[in-house]
Amino acid sequence: MTVKQRIAIISGIVAILGISVAGALAWMNRAEPFNDRDVAFASNMVPHHVGALEMAEVILSKEGIPAEVQELAARIEAAQQPEINQMNDWLKAWGTPTMAGGHGGHSMMMSGMMSEADMMALEDAQGVEAARLFLEGMIIHHKGAVEMAQVEVEGGRFPEAVALARSIIEQQTDEIAEMESLLANL
Repeated sequence: MTVKQRIAIISGIVAILGISVAGALAWMNRAEPFNDRDVAFASNMVPHHVGALEMAEVILSKEGIPAEVQELAARIEAAQQPEINQMNDWLKAWGTPTMAGGHGGHSMMMSGMMSEADMMALEDAQGVEAARLFLEGMIIHHKGAVEMAQVEVEGGRFPEAVALARSIIEQQTDEIAEMESLLANL
C-alpha cells in the first residue's frame, strides 16, 4: 500500500468519523420543542403527585384498612413516583427548577390538594374511617390531576408530556370510578 493510499484511507475514515460525530452530537443536542404549558404541567403535577404519595403513605401505614383500599394506595404510589422522576428530569433538561412539594406550602392552592387539617384528620383516623377519608380525598385529588392533565393535552407541545397527561387522564379517571365503588361499599 502506498503512502497516497494510506492517506486516502485515513482521510476517508476521518471524514466518516467527522460526519458520525457531527450526527451524534446533533442527535444528542436535539431539543424537543416545549412550551410554557409543558413547564407548568410538570412544575405543578410533581407536587400534586407528591401529595398523593403522602396520602398513600398514611393509609399504607395503618392497620384495619380494607385490603382493596390498601392495594389501590400501593398502585397509586407505584405509578406516581416514576412519573415524578420523569417530570423532574424534564424540568432539569428545560433549565427549570425541579419540584418537591406535597401538602405543605404553596401547592395547597392546586386543584384537589388536601388541606393541612384534612391530612391531620386522615393521619388521626383509623380503620374504615381512615379508608373513607382517604377515598374521599383521593377522588377530589385525582379530579384535580385530571383537570391539570387536560390543560396539558389541549395546549402542551412536548410530546412526552402530552402523552403522560393523556395517560394520567385515563388511569386516574379509571381509579376515580374504582374509588367511588369502594367508597359506596365501605
